[in-house]
Amino acid sequence: MSFADLGLSDPLLRAIADSGYDIPTPIQKGAIPSVLMGRDLIGIAQTGTGKTAGFVLPMIDILAEGRGRARMPRSLILEPTRELAAQVAENFEKYGKYHKLSMALLIGGVQMGDQVKALEKGVDVLIATPGRLMDLFARGKILLNDCKLLVIDEADRMLDMGFIPDIEEICTKLPRTRQTLLFSATMPPVIKKLADKFLSDPKQIEVARPATANVNIDQRLVEVAAPKKRDALRGLLRGEGVKNTIVFCNRKTTVRELTTSLKRSGFRVGQIHGDMEQSDRIAELARFKADEINILIASDVAARGLDIKGVSHVVNFDVPWQPDDYVHRIGRTGRAGAKGTAFTLATREDSEAIGAIEKLIGMKIAREGSGASAPEAAPVADEPAPSPPAEGERSRPARREDRPAAVEAAPRAATPPADERWGGPVPSFLSHSAL
Repeated sequence: MSFADLGLSDPLLRAIADSGYDIPTPIQKGAIPSVLMGRDLIGIAQTGTGKTAGFVLPMIDILAEGRGRARMPRSLILEPTRELAAQVAENFEKYGKYHKLSMALLIGGVQMGDQVKALEKGVDVLIATPGRLMDLFARGKILLNDCKLLVIDEADRMLDMGFIPDIEEICTKLPRTRQTLLFSATMPPVIKKLADKFLSDPKQIEVARPATANVNIDQRLVEVAAPKKRDALRGLLRGEGVKNTIVFCNRKTTVRELTTSLKRSGFRVGQIHGDMEQSDRIAELARFKADEINILIASDVAARGLDIKGVSHVVNFDVPWQPDDYVHRIGRTGRAGAKGTAFTLATREDSEAIGAIEKLIGMKIAREGSGASAPEAAPVADEPAPSPPAEGERSRPARREDRPAAVEAAPRAATPPADERWGGPVPSFLSHSAL
């Protein structure tokens, strides 16, 4: 089956061909015809399956006729983070280049005045994080009564970040007669309840068992003593076939310290974490994409939605606090049918967490000896020892767009929340763009 078989317009097919794609993914095959027919949809799919194009492509054709009025967007896409919102906007720019749709991006970390100006011009596609959208709505800067198409993306992530009450409130402000699309990697009871309340006779498409890891990813567990973790990591990074790697840590302090340590060892390394200015995060990500650096140390801010082609390896320097975060972390490699490798450095203290991960993914991760045995350079002097987390790092009050899970969320272990403060790269059309 080709994209031409899905009922998309010729200009859209030309844009798809320009992007180098010719065969739709399973989620696209299932979603696009149903969306074009105007049906509500529930799409259950892992990251890296092409689900974004699964709703962006039909939306472009649906919105081809008509024009958005001032402060009254014709469609709304809700994303949990700035980074994901920006990447959806990039998809609209790429695939909508032969259409004349207008777009606005409402995210935190950007001056509200510029976003208000974009809304005043009228937009066909509004891409927003819930917090910023609610703020502008409360100020009377946006009206939702002309919005005929709603997309709730990464619904399970919305749940984790405490956005479900906001989503429910937003839905009540939209026209009753509308098309609603909901995408999620999993379908916990709270999300099922949300779908039952706001979707009408939806078609459900599931392309992979929830919470399963990508079969294209070779998963390995490196058993290592805690004091030897940095040595093990260096050994892995010097291994054969390691081209570019994302290394995940649980704490921002660990990200900073590990980055300094690896730089002293001669590695081309950058970092991304929530305490960095957004301009610095964007710059680091651009360096990684341009191969100026080949190792990116990240907190969980980058675990979901970060789409970088050709990531050969992912390393969990720290075992994630939540099992589902493991799936999203390692999903940064093995994308779009490519092969990838994921290493997890685990100590004896991590045995319970590893057990929970293996139960979730339904398989036992292959064990191997410590990477510290690999050929190593002489120890680097004055290497800083890991610091305890800064005061408030585990429980620092979050901004509205980044707040912790609300009481509506299913009960979770009382563990420190992942860092979700970064929104990622902001495209040139940040406020408004003709597609």
